[in-house]
Amino acid sequence: MARMTMIQALNSAMDIMLDRDPDVVILGEDVGYFGGVFRATEGLQRKYGEHRVIDAPIAEGGIIGAAIGMGVNGLRPISEIQFADYIYPGFDQIVSELAKLRYRTGGEFFAPVTIRTPCGGGIRGGQTHSQSPEGVFTHVCGLKIIMPSNPYDAKGLLISAIEDDDPVLFFEPKRIYNGPFDGDPDKPAMPWSQHPKGEVPEGYYSLPIGLAEVVREGEDLTVLCYGTMVHVCEAAAKLAEVEAEIVDIRTMIPLDVDTIRQSVEKTGRCVIVHEATRFSGFGAELSATVQEECFYSLEAPIERVTGWDTPYPHAFEWDYFPGQKRVAAAMVKVMEAG
Repeated sequence: MARMTMIQALNSAMDIMLDRDPDVVILGEDVGYFGGVFRATEGLQRKYGEHRVIDAPIAEGGIIGAAIGMGVNGLRPISEIQFADYIYPGFDQIVSELAKLRYRTGGEFFAPVTIRTPCGGGIRGGQTHSQSPEGVFTHVCGLKIIMPSNPYDAKGLLISAIEDDDPVLFFEPKRIYNGPFDGDPDKPAMPWSQHPKGEVPEGYYSLPIGLAEVVREGEDLTVLCYGTMVHVCEAAAKLAEVEAEIVDIRTMIPLDVDTIRQSVEKTGRCVIVHEATRFSGFGAELSATVQEECFYSLEAPIERVTGWDTPYPHAFEWDYFPGQKRVAAAMVKVMEAG
């Protein structure tokens, strides 16, 4: 085992897959010579050459379109969209082409494309560098959607995404690239070297897509979350002094309904947390799933803690960002209800 940041774990995953499979290629803005704006692809172009780690122009639609063509013709491209906020110019390629390809050709063609993109706030990036658009894509049939919360999961799930024959959107919460974060803006992030999930095998391994993980056992209530919010919820549970069972969703599509059901049936209460906006956010789907699957087990209304229904505010970032105090208040409210 080695101690890795999430960035190092992602780099290791791509390095391993480039070495194992000559059909794997990487393309995106600044991914080659510069090594990526967050250095996720650092050193890979020097090691594998310009024909396998390709610097693309600032044209997200072109990056995704080229990746689809590569995938149809036998390659396994990893496209990087430099910030999730900039994925929208490639939206039509993803939704109308990539996600529909296998279905509309009756399985004759497929495009094993992995799209990596940093998402979320907490880095003072302002309106156009802090968005969390994962919920938009969960509505699109034909895509798999992943967001890891730690280096170990990031590497194992990225390898699985690259090996998958279906298109995968791999959202990376950039606030925790270098260490977990409890939601307190005045408290520095814990280095991954002090966190159990900072231990990452140096060689090849994969994790199954479609399985959630219970990262904290508890009897009082269930918390459903993913990405940065896993660490915020762990801190909130301590603040609220409740025995919260925290479920890291990890894979939004396909969703692990069994793990969610088992947890909520055990605790009888549920809090859902995500950083994206509330209205039509992925938390609404989680809430509906819990209501449908666990109605007779619920002892209190489901609570959601999310970002605001506004553009991401630069001046009020730490009010927008669901911090441990907001989450802890929701936990207390659920415990006092019913």
